[in-house]
Amino acid sequence: MTDDSPMYDRTAAIVYGSETGNALDYAEEAGRLLERLHFQTVITGLDNIELTSLARFEFVIAIISTTGQGDLPANARSSWTKLLRRKLPPDFLTDLNFTTFGLGDSSYPKFNWAARKFHKRLLQLGGHEIHPRGEADEQHEEGLDATWVPWATSLRQQVLERYPLDNGVSPISEDVLLPPKWLLCFNQNHLANPPPLCNGDQVVPRSDEIPTSDGDAQASGLGNQPSLRKRDHDSQRLLLTLEENERLTPRSHWQDVRHLRFSCASTVEYLPGDVLAILPENSRSDVNRILEMMDWSQVADLAIHFEPTISIKNPLWYSAPPFNVKQRDEPMTLRQLLTYRLDIHAVPRRSFFSAIAHFTNNQTHQERLQDFTNPKYIDELYDYTTRPRRSIIEVLQEFHSVKIPWQWAANVLPELRGRQFSIASGGQKKHTSDGRTTFELLVAIVRYKTVIKTLREGVCSRYIADLPARTTMEVKLQRGGLKIGKTDFLRPVIMIGPGTGLAPMRSLIWERYERGMDDENQLGETVLFYGCRNEESDFFYRDEWDALKDRMPLKVFTAFSRDQKLKIYVQDVLKQQSKLVYDLLCTQGGLVYVCGSSGKMPQAVRAALVDIFRSCGDQNESAAELCLQSMEKEGRYKQETW
Repeated sequence: MTDDSPMYDRTAAIVYGSETGNALDYAEEAGRLLERLHFQTVITGLDNIELTSLARFEFVIAIISTTGQGDLPANARSSWTKLLRRKLPPDFLTDLNFTTFGLGDSSYPKFNWAARKFHKRLLQLGGHEIHPRGEADEQHEEGLDATWVPWATSLRQQVLERYPLDNGVSPISEDVLLPPKWLLCFNQNHLANPPPLCNGDQVVPRSDEIPTSDGDAQASGLGNQPSLRKRDHDSQRLLLTLEENERLTPRSHWQDVRHLRFSCASTVEYLPGDVLAILPENSRSDVNRILEMMDWSQVADLAIHFEPTISIKNPLWYSAPPFNVKQRDEPMTLRQLLTYRLDIHAVPRRSFFSAIAHFTNNQTHQERLQDFTNPKYIDELYDYTTRPRRSIIEVLQEFHSVKIPWQWAANVLPELRGRQFSIASGGQKKHTSDGRTTFELLVAIVRYKTVIKTLREGVCSRYIADLPARTTMEVKLQRGGLKIGKTDFLRPVIMIGPGTGLAPMRSLIWERYERGMDDENQLGETVLFYGCRNEESDFFYRDEWDALKDRMPLKVFTAFSRDQKLKIYVQDVLKQQSKLVYDLLCTQGGLVYVCGSSGKMPQAVRAALVDIFRSCGDQNESAAELCLQSMEKEGRYKQETW
């Protein structure tokens, strides 16, 4: 048997393309589903495995989010580029059995575009579809699970029919806790006789082949295998200093919106639409609370690392650890893990309830937790978690009998992920006179009361709100989805950015101003449609717009929805300026950028544009819709919403 040959009879790879972590969450859920059908599974980002390795598995599930303008996420773009090579023969993937599941947002024109084109390309290269593609919609009233649950149920049945179990072998029951591939261990002691890792009736089976060497994945041999290494894509790590944290809205206003200004000692280039990803920290009080609830306080400050639960003979057939637990080349402790790497404020998923149901001896609690994992009660789960935005730490407080073994912390609690913020600076606002690079953000602090009258604060919002000036932090600069080309700066542009959707619009306006300084006659007209509640409270950067109108061809139209009895929104003001909009887009071939909240706003803007094309262009509804679709195909209509 060669190093690349299958070591198991039933193998499956779950590959994912994820921007915010949703696709990874569902990939892990798919892995658990297949492990219960006795498959040896590998879960990895698309760019972390060679395409030629995929056909070595019995079948592959690709779970892909759509980002930007119908693009694949950053951790899947390298693989996608390779798949598009013209020299690939039509039978390149003839041995590949696969299915795909897409995560999308129907408020975007290119809904689930990434999964669709990835699926189509695999077919073109000879791949065999073993189950129909699934497509989930974030706009569904019950979220992504509304599509995932029935799709996964159907997939399970299809897999059992196509890959039947041997006589006498049954699927592993949901009542059995699956052993994880990695567990946290102390650095100085590998606990030769560890205690059972379950408080329930089912005890996790252990392997006798646990390695005896210290260290993390590198020490376990995984670090020598490039096929499963985690990589950063289209991003750059930067150490920034916070220079300014200013509240822009008055104290009496319902929302706290901040203008943040960071500086960087080195010269860094970025474009309008690019984002900064800030990794927040959990508060000391919340970390102490969960340490006490889980009885982890005594081990909270001991150095820990990941160890595989079986010996790794070939990392191709074994998933990488959840993440590296080293912090700046120093071993990490459980307290640090809870502070910097694990999300204790996330809204829990079905898999969380499934896991913690095994860690209680309270029968009432256990039955209630198991109910939440039953697909029949998906509505009840939604009402308990998503609707009131109930957090993990609140669930653990309510089900106080649950005691998660500390070794399982990273397997049960989700990873704390960076929050992305569109950069609001551009042009001359990107650099200081002494050569430092500047990054400015427009951030709305998330603080509200839920349907159960509980105050909610975003973990990143709370972190940002308390940051003092001169704080240094590590962030990621990531490529945005607007994809603004060099020639786009000179074309007429209509920007629609209500609320904090103004951030990338401000970046673009200042960038256009600087580029137009060389030859103002070449700069196309710049038109901004901005919407907010009140002119006096949240008309951000008003003074800048007044000053720039005298220096560049800039027009600003506003919609203050609460300043009069009749509510007015950006789509209404668009229609009021229909002749201007039609001339810039249809006569002069201009561009449209839509940024801000997803949901109703982008759909309303789209409908307004179709109405303008119909009325001003003397077209019927179908022709007007085709006109907008043509703009999308040409890259003249772009949307970046969140």
